[in-house]
Amino acid sequence: MLRNYIKIAWRNIVNNKAYTAINVLGLAAGMAVALMIALWVANEYSYDKFLPNADRVYQVRRNFNSNGETLTFSSTSLKLADVLRTLPEFEYVASTDWGGTHGLVVGDKKLSIDGVQAGSDFLKMFEYDLLQGSRTSALSDPYSIVLTKATAIALFGTENVINKVVKVDNSYNLKVTGVIQDVPLNSSLQFKYIIPFSLSEQQPYMRGAHDSFGNNGFELFAKLKPGVTYARLAPKIIHIEKGEKNVNAENSDVIMQPMADWHLYSDYKNGIASAGFIDYVRIFSIVGILVLLIACINFINLTTARSEKRAREVGIRKAIGSQRKHLIFQFLIESALITFISFICSVLFVQIALGPFNALTGTTIAIPFNSITFWLITMGCVLFTALVAGSRPAFYLSSFNPVKVLKGTIQVGRSASYSRKILVVMQFSCSIALIISTVVIYKQIQYAKNRPSGYDINRLLATNANDDLGKHFSAFKNELLQSGIIESISTASSAITDINMHNNLDQWTGKMAGETVEMGVIAIADDYFKTAGMKMLAGRDFKNVASDTSNVVFNQAAVKRLRLKGDPISQVLIYDGKPVKVNGVVKDALMLSPFAQADPTMFVYNNAPHQNMIYRLSPKINPHDAIDKIGQVFSKYSPAYPYTYRFVDDDYNRKFGQEVLVGKLAGIFAALAIFISCLGLFGLAAYIAEQRTKEIGVRKVLGATVSQLWFLLSKDFVLLVLVSCVIASPLAFYFLQGWLQKYDYRVTVGPGVFIISALAAIVITLVTISFQAIKAAIANPVKSLRSE
Repeated sequence: MLRNYIKIAWRNIVNNKAYTAINVLGLAAGMAVALMIALWVANEYSYDKFLPNADRVYQVRRNFNSNGETLTFSSTSLKLADVLRTLPEFEYVASTDWGGTHGLVVGDKKLSIDGVQAGSDFLKMFEYDLLQGSRTSALSDPYSIVLTKATAIALFGTENVINKVVKVDNSYNLKVTGVIQDVPLNSSLQFKYIIPFSLSEQQPYMRGAHDSFGNNGFELFAKLKPGVTYARLAPKIIHIEKGEKNVNAENSDVIMQPMADWHLYSDYKNGIASAGFIDYVRIFSIVGILVLLIACINFINLTTARSEKRAREVGIRKAIGSQRKHLIFQFLIESALITFISFICSVLFVQIALGPFNALTGTTIAIPFNSITFWLITMGCVLFTALVAGSRPAFYLSSFNPVKVLKGTIQVGRSASYSRKILVVMQFSCSIALIISTVVIYKQIQYAKNRPSGYDINRLLATNANDDLGKHFSAFKNELLQSGIIESISTASSAITDINMHNNLDQWTGKMAGETVEMGVIAIADDYFKTAGMKMLAGRDFKNVASDTSNVVFNQAAVKRLRLKGDPISQVLIYDGKPVKVNGVVKDALMLSPFAQADPTMFVYNNAPHQNMIYRLSPKINPHDAIDKIGQVFSKYSPAYPYTYRFVDDDYNRKFGQEVLVGKLAGIFAALAIFISCLGLFGLAAYIAEQRTKEIGVRKVLGATVSQLWFLLSKDFVLLVLVSCVIASPLAFYFLQGWLQKYDYRVTVGPGVFIISALAAIVITLVTISFQAIKAAIANPVKSLRSE
């Protein structure tokens, strides 16, 4: 019996090639979108899951009470690490410093890459695949280094490098004590090597670093012992810093975030990790379901629309004894067969699209063909899709009364017209909502990009400085300036597109009892504001005089936050236990998020070379030639390091990376949703044109023009799309308003967005149905009326 059902289903598929092609293409496109999104979502949820015992690993954070507002920081103190190590609930505790790029040299091989300085428990806590060395002792010697496999091969040409020596920052000869497998892309922590934290603790600047809870400059990780839960531990550590007479300690609660939440729940609101990339994962999961639903609606509409052609078949089969359950099963088999063919096509589509998709999203997603779990889940989804797409046609077609059908007294095509219209409206409502979302996301990105950044990124470059360059920085600077390659140059403790350190002011005029202010602090050298193109609004820039070491420059946001009354210039504040005088006020610059208000920032003067160097190229020389010459001068004063550079405009544009990715994905999925909807519309238009062939012939004989017939066949579809616009607009507005609330600097969603989206949908609809409408309108009426 099953074989007979399959054979009949196959014959029906083959005998209706055009409609089968539309059904298969629509379902395949919908399933491909759903599969692609499912693979992407699975990848996002897979972050850090590859590590053994990941459920016991946490990052220690601080909830800082800033005048009733809870701010969450990942920076912690070494003293906190020392205290946590004394608690019996912790198995391992490790402080880390993600201080950026270091120079690694082996012979003539030079690398300037990112790594981490980590405590000796780091590899015991994070059980990366250790290819060589001992997990317990690899980081015990301060003068050791652990390399990833790729770094080992880049430096030595082989991964067998134990006990070989790497020169770091042209200062330390470190012995290789371990090699680990390259860190996967789906890891929250990314590094190319590990240097023992104990090496940096030997440096003079680290003296007293363990003495106070207020010295927050390190990221702290901890692993709980088996059987210990964070819920039980939380009350014990939350107030562990209280008691120390320090603004940071007095106002900080210690919390921990499990590793499973690091990637998806990175945004804290009022001290709780409630948002982050998980928002986009949820949004696109819904989009995948909606696109698949649109494809299912196509199948339902096209199948029920052609019900008249199947009515006599149903009538005859019922007349000769078929029961309704048999007919339902027959139509479900046909649906399952089409769905299975569509699934095979969708897998091919995804396989072809994975390369560009991975390039767009920065992932390495692949279809897990060897995974039994993958096939069980996908086959379950295929069967569910077949049931959703086929159940309505199966129950509808099997319900026909055989007597009425065979007598020709039942209008089977019209009985489902209302439900088809409802489904078309649902279909286009989803598609139009996606179009509106794409337009709003694009406008939000452009709105922020057009916002003044507060500094001039034109011809501005950045390079990570090093100790060798620092020793000869004056000569390096003078040679570049005298050559005319650059206009100006300076250094700072933070990159111009970031703020590495936040700290508290102790006292200022107008401070209220118990008030705390934590603001960004950036140490800068000569000509920083000039090089960055930042405008002084009041007071003066630093002038390399002795008094400037006790002067500070605020940005506008800092002046506003401190509520400094009158002229802020020359007002005295207490910072780090010492009096400092306000020397100037600089215009706000967007150093953190371009979607948020400028961060209150204090600039302090220290003319010693800092790690982050910025320089502006001269407009009189070709940038490529200038970069080549700068590289030559750099190598002259810092031969142990490769010359690397970044254009600051690229760094700034990377701040839009997440929103740009979301916008591109939304645009792609919106286009696919419209494509699938139009496939269904094309099929319905062809069916209606076929049903009204004789009517069109009569109208033509009576003098109807092609444009009148085109309008006759198009108006119903356009009306449905207009209804969809009316439904989609308020729904999209509601959800988009919620999305925009996360941005301080956001676009206003006006009526123009909805008008443009509606017009786009109407134009697409008309283009889709016009082929069938015009084809029917220009047909010879003699042929259509011959049988009459």
